[in-house]
Amino acid sequence: MAEAPQIYEGAIDKGLEGIVACTTAISSIQGNTLSYRGFTIEDLAQNSTFEETAFLLWNDRLPTAAELEKIKTDLATEATLSPEFISALKAMPSKGVHPMAWLRTAVSMMAHWDQDAQDNSPEANQRKAVRLTAKMGAIVCAFEAIRNGKEPVQPKKDKSLAWNFMSMLKGGAEPKADHVKIFDTCLILHADHELNCSAFATRVTTSSLSDLHSAIVSAIGALKGPLHGGANEQVMLMLKRIGTIEKAQQFVKDALNAKEKVMGIGHRVYKDGDPRAAILRKISDKLTKESGEHHLYEMSILIDDTMYKEKGLMPNVDFYSATVYYSMGIPIDLYTPIFAVSRIAGWCAHAMEQYEKNRIYRPRGKWTGKMNQTWKPVAQRG
Repeated sequence: MAEAPQIYEGAIDKGLEGIVACTTAISSIQGNTLSYRGFTIEDLAQNSTFEETAFLLWNDRLPTAAELEKIKTDLATEATLSPEFISALKAMPSKGVHPMAWLRTAVSMMAHWDQDAQDNSPEANQRKAVRLTAKMGAIVCAFEAIRNGKEPVQPKKDKSLAWNFMSMLKGGAEPKADHVKIFDTCLILHADHELNCSAFATRVTTSSLSDLHSAIVSAIGALKGPLHGGANEQVMLMLKRIGTIEKAQQFVKDALNAKEKVMGIGHRVYKDGDPRAAILRKISDKLTKESGEHHLYEMSILIDDTMYKEKGLMPNVDFYSATVYYSMGIPIDLYTPIFAVSRIAGWCAHAMEQYEKNRIYRPRGKWTGKMNQTWKPVAQRG
């Protein structure tokens, strides 16, 4: 008789909620306080830039003045896409293709042009982190151009990643200064978030000592799902579907009665509110007024209040980021790729931390299947 599988009585929960899988010094969530390397998200959103935040995540300290100028220059320089790479991007189908699926393939192809692709040394991974972070926004903007039959616009080397993204997305037009600042803040807010689904996917792939590009492709695949990065897109589609303020409250009640999820509401870790949502809520109020669509913010507030009253649930980062992006004229199906434009900084930090103190992930599963089965010839099977 076959030996019975071992029965594990240890920590088991659906989705590994509350399970500590590793140690990390990149970002932490304590109550409703999110910190990157010990700096609160509120402090960074008010005072930092995305480039400086990326340096902080990768190096566990803020840069000196000289280091900040270097990381800004390096990122701006590496953002340019080579003609050969653009030709490869143009050869990929883009009509009717999910932007995250396109981005997943594009990032995988990046490795073929990277001379450090198979080098997992700390120095090579730092260089690759810069290239990946620099090029992610340019690739998303290239997708938008290519699918509309236009030529991708190259970034300017004396501008920030946020400025270049907002410009390239609009065909090279000069972006509004306040939109650049707001977008830069959004990039900071989304840069990392402890051991979320895509960060964990990054670390699992990295733990096999696979290369950084493979780890990032794993992360993009995880982020694509509507329960992770895809939620911000679904929030905007939900608001468009509701249509008017008068219908918002009834929509929530109908969803609750049908036991359907209201996108952008609730969080597995935050129980007293997502601090990123609090920052984005103020930005959403401002931008929707300026764009003449303040009803979108008012609908959001009504949904927010109703969900808290009915279920005690509060909005997460996806909820108000949707109306922020919409008010800046960003296509709805690019919201999740934009998440990747920011989160690439955190993914690279998690990969580099995993490489430093690696042990391959190999969890066990608690057996719930049949036991002591005996094979029978097909003629004897009922």
